[in-house]
Amino acid sequence: MESGLATMALDETMRRRLIEAVAHKVIAHADELTALDQAIGDGDHGINMKRGFEAVLADLNGHAAKPLPDALKAVGMALVMKVGGASGPLYGTLFMTLGKELPPEPSVDDVVRAFGIAIDAVKARGKSDVGQKTMIDVLVPVRDALAAGEEPAAAADRAAEATIPIRAVRGRASFLGERSIGHMDPGARSSALIVAAVVEALEERE
Repeated sequence: MESGLATMALDETMRRRLIEAVAHKVIAHADELTALDQAIGDGDHGINMKRGFEAVLADLNGHAAKPLPDALKAVGMALVMKVGGASGPLYGTLFMTLGKELPPEPSVDDVVRAFGIAIDAVKARGKSDVGQKTMIDVLVPVRDALAAGEEPAAAADRAAEATIPIRAVRGRASFLGERSIGHMDPGARSSALIVAAVVEALEERE
Protein backbone atom coordinates (compact mmCIF):
# COMPACT_ATOMS: atom_id res chain seq x y z
CA MET A 1 0.00 0.00 0.00
CA GLU A 2 2.71 2.45 0.96
CA SER A 3 4.90 1.86 -2.08
CA GLY A 4 1.88 2.02 -4.34
CA LEU A 5 0.78 5.38 -3.01
CA ALA A 6 4.33 6.69 -3.06
CA THR A 7 4.88 5.98 -6.75
CA MET A 8 1.43 5.86 -8.27
CA ALA A 9 0.21 8.24 -10.92
CA LEU A 10 -3.55 8.40 -10.46
CA ASP A 11 -4.57 8.58 -14.10
CA GLU A 12 -8.15 8.38 -15.31
CA THR A 13 -8.09 4.58 -15.51
CA MET A 14 -6.90 4.30 -11.92
CA ARG A 15 -9.42 6.86 -10.68
CA ARG A 16 -12.18 4.90 -12.40
CA ARG A 17 -10.96 1.67 -10.82
CA LEU A 18 -10.87 3.19 -7.34
CA ILE A 19 -14.34 4.74 -7.60
CA GLU A 20 -15.84 1.54 -9.00
CA ALA A 21 -14.16 -0.61 -6.37
CA VAL A 22 -15.48 1.48 -3.48
CA ALA A 23 -18.97 1.77 -4.91
CA HIS A 24 -19.32 -1.93 -5.74
CA LYS A 25 -17.94 -2.98 -2.35
CA VAL A 26 -20.46 -0.86 -0.44
CA ILE A 27 -23.36 -1.86 -2.68
CA ALA A 28 -22.49 -5.56 -2.33
CA HIS A 29 -22.58 -5.27 1.46
CA ALA A 30 -25.75 -3.16 1.67
CA ASP A 31 -27.77 -5.94 3.30
CA GLU A 32 -25.08 -6.50 5.93
CA LEU A 33 -24.95 -2.78 6.72
CA THR A 34 -28.73 -2.66 6.98
CA ALA A 35 -28.76 -5.61 9.37
CA LEU A 36 -26.15 -3.94 11.56
CA ASP A 37 -28.15 -0.73 11.58
CA GLN A 38 -31.40 -2.54 12.37
CA ALA A 39 -29.77 -3.72 15.60
CA ILE A 40 -28.80 -0.29 16.92
CA GLY A 41 -30.00 2.41 14.53
CA ASP A 42 -32.69 3.38 12.07
CA GLY A 43 -32.09 0.32 9.91
CA ASP A 44 -31.40 2.33 6.76
CA HIS A 45 -27.61 2.64 6.63
CA GLY A 46 -27.17 -0.02 3.96
CA ILE A 47 -30.07 1.27 1.88
CA ASN A 48 -28.82 4.83 2.09
CA MET A 49 -25.20 3.98 1.30
CA LYS A 50 -26.27 1.83 -1.64
CA ARG A 51 -28.36 4.68 -3.03
CA GLY A 52 -25.45 7.10 -2.65
CA PHE A 53 -22.91 4.93 -4.40
CA GLU A 54 -25.34 3.99 -7.15
CA ALA A 55 -25.56 7.73 -7.80
CA VAL A 56 -21.76 7.89 -7.87
CA LEU A 57 -21.63 5.07 -10.43
CA ALA A 58 -24.29 6.79 -12.54
CA ASP A 59 -21.74 9.53 -13.29
CA LEU A 60 -18.63 7.34 -13.19
CA ASN A 61 -17.25 8.71 -16.46
CA GLY A 62 -17.60 12.28 -15.27
CA HIS A 63 -16.01 11.62 -11.90
CA ALA A 64 -13.10 9.59 -13.29
CA ALA A 65 -12.31 12.24 -15.90
CA LYS A 66 -11.60 14.81 -13.19
CA PRO A 67 -8.24 15.19 -11.42
CA LEU A 68 -8.20 13.31 -8.10
CA PRO A 69 -9.06 16.33 -5.90
CA ASP A 70 -12.08 17.24 -8.04
CA ALA A 71 -13.15 13.60 -8.34
CA LEU A 72 -13.17 13.22 -4.57
CA LYS A 73 -15.16 16.41 -4.15
CA ALA A 74 -17.69 15.23 -6.74
CA VAL A 75 -18.09 11.86 -5.02
CA GLY A 76 -18.53 13.61 -1.70
CA MET A 77 -21.19 15.91 -3.08
CA ALA A 78 -23.07 12.97 -4.59
CA LEU A 79 -23.08 11.24 -1.21
CA VAL A 80 -24.36 14.35 0.55
CA MET A 81 -27.17 14.68 -1.96
CA LYS A 82 -28.20 11.01 -2.12
CA VAL A 83 -27.28 9.18 1.09
CA GLY A 84 -29.29 11.26 3.51
CA GLY A 85 -29.50 10.70 7.24
CA ALA A 86 -26.40 11.23 9.31
CA SER A 87 -24.13 9.25 7.00
CA GLY A 88 -24.53 11.48 3.95
CA PRO A 89 -23.07 14.63 5.51
CA LEU A 90 -20.36 12.65 7.32
CA TYR A 91 -19.12 10.72 4.30
CA GLY A 92 -19.59 13.78 2.14
CA THR A 93 -17.41 15.76 4.53
CA LEU A 94 -14.77 13.01 4.47
CA PHE A 95 -14.51 12.83 0.69
CA MET A 96 -14.82 16.55 0.05
CA THR A 97 -12.16 17.39 2.63
CA LEU A 98 -9.82 14.81 1.12
CA GLY A 99 -10.45 16.42 -2.24
CA LYS A 100 -9.59 19.81 -0.84
CA GLU A 101 -6.41 18.65 0.85
CA LEU A 102 -4.89 16.07 -1.53
CA PRO A 103 -2.76 16.91 -4.58
CA PRO A 104 -3.52 15.15 -7.88
CA GLU A 105 -0.73 12.59 -7.31
CA PRO A 106 -0.36 12.17 -3.55
CA SER A 107 2.50 10.67 -1.62
CA VAL A 108 1.94 8.64 1.54
CA ASP A 109 2.75 11.73 3.58
CA ASP A 110 0.13 13.68 1.62
CA VAL A 111 -2.47 11.00 2.32
CA VAL A 112 -1.68 10.85 6.05
CA ARG A 113 -1.86 14.64 6.39
CA ALA A 114 -5.06 15.00 4.35
CA PHE A 115 -6.71 12.07 6.09
CA GLY A 116 -5.99 13.63 9.46
CA ILE A 117 -7.60 16.90 8.38
CA ALA A 118 -10.59 15.03 6.93
CA ILE A 119 -11.03 13.08 10.18
CA ASP A 120 -11.05 16.33 12.15
CA ALA A 121 -13.71 17.68 9.78
CA VAL A 122 -15.86 14.55 10.28
CA LYS A 123 -15.41 14.82 14.05
CA ALA A 124 -16.60 18.41 13.95
CA ARG A 125 -19.58 17.61 11.72
CA GLY A 126 -20.66 14.62 13.81
CA LYS A 127 -19.60 16.05 17.18
CA SER A 128 -17.91 12.72 17.82
CA ASP A 129 -14.51 11.35 18.77
CA VAL A 130 -12.65 8.09 19.23
CA GLY A 131 -14.32 5.62 21.57
CA GLN A 132 -17.90 6.69 20.89
CA LYS A 133 -18.85 3.84 18.51
CA THR A 134 -18.80 5.71 15.22
CA MET A 135 -16.89 5.69 11.92
CA ILE A 136 -14.20 7.74 13.70
CA ASP A 137 -13.20 4.56 15.53
CA VAL A 138 -12.09 3.13 12.18
CA LEU A 139 -10.79 6.25 10.44
CA VAL A 140 -8.27 7.15 13.13
CA PRO A 141 -6.62 3.70 13.27
CA VAL A 142 -6.44 3.71 9.46
CA ARG A 143 -4.63 7.03 9.48
CA ASP A 144 -2.27 5.73 12.18
CA ALA A 145 -1.58 2.58 10.18
CA LEU A 146 -0.76 4.60 7.07
CA ALA A 147 1.57 6.83 9.08
CA ALA A 148 3.34 3.76 10.48
CA GLY A 149 3.62 2.03 7.11
CA GLU A 150 1.26 -0.73 8.22
CA GLU A 151 -1.63 -2.41 6.41
CA PRO A 152 -4.63 -0.04 6.58
CA ALA A 153 -7.31 -2.57 5.61
CA ALA A 154 -6.32 -4.94 8.40
CA ALA A 155 -6.29 -2.01 10.84
CA ALA A 156 -9.76 -0.99 9.64
CA ASP A 157 -11.17 -4.49 10.16
CA ARG A 158 -9.72 -4.74 13.66
CA ALA A 159 -11.05 -1.30 14.52
CA ALA A 160 -14.56 -2.10 13.27
CA GLU A 161 -14.59 -5.29 15.37
CA ALA A 162 -13.45 -3.24 18.35
CA THR A 163 -16.64 -1.16 18.22
CA ILE A 164 -18.72 -4.21 19.24
CA PRO A 165 -18.13 -3.90 23.03
CA ILE A 166 -18.37 -0.10 23.04
CA ARG A 167 -21.44 1.66 24.44
CA ALA A 168 -22.68 4.20 21.90
CA VAL A 169 -22.81 7.81 23.02
CA ARG A 170 -23.46 9.46 19.64
CA GLY A 171 -26.12 9.03 17.00
CA ARG A 172 -29.27 6.95 17.06
CA ALA A 173 -27.49 4.05 18.76
CA SER A 174 -26.86 6.21 21.83
CA PHE A 175 -30.59 6.05 22.63
CA LEU A 176 -30.18 2.35 23.38
CA GLY A 177 -27.64 2.92 26.12
CA GLU A 178 -26.23 -0.38 27.37
CA ARG A 179 -28.19 -2.28 24.72
CA SER A 180 -25.89 -0.84 22.05
CA ILE A 181 -23.09 -2.98 23.49
CA GLY A 182 -22.48 -6.21 21.57
CA HIS A 183 -23.17 -4.82 18.09
CA MET A 184 -20.71 -3.54 15.50
CA ASP A 185 -21.25 0.07 14.51
CA PRO A 186 -22.64 0.24 10.94
CA GLY A 187 -20.63 3.35 10.08
CA ALA A 188 -17.46 1.70 11.33
CA ARG A 189 -18.19 -1.29 9.11
CA SER A 190 -18.92 0.80 6.02
CA SER A 191 -15.71 2.75 6.61
CA ALA A 192 -13.75 -0.50 6.83
CA LEU A 193 -15.35 -1.69 3.59
CA ILE A 194 -14.32 1.50 1.79
CA VAL A 195 -10.73 1.20 3.03
CA ALA A 196 -10.61 -2.45 1.93
CA ALA A 197 -11.90 -1.54 -1.53
CA VAL A 198 -9.24 1.14 -1.99
CA VAL A 199 -6.47 -1.22 -0.92
CA GLU A 200 -7.73 -3.99 -3.21
CA ALA A 201 -7.93 -1.64 -6.18
CA LEU A 202 -4.38 -0.42 -5.62
CA GLU A 203 -3.06 -3.96 -5.25
CA GLU A 204 -4.70 -4.98 -8.54
CA ARG A 205 -2.65 -2.32 -10.27
CA GLU A 206 0.63 -3.96 -9.25
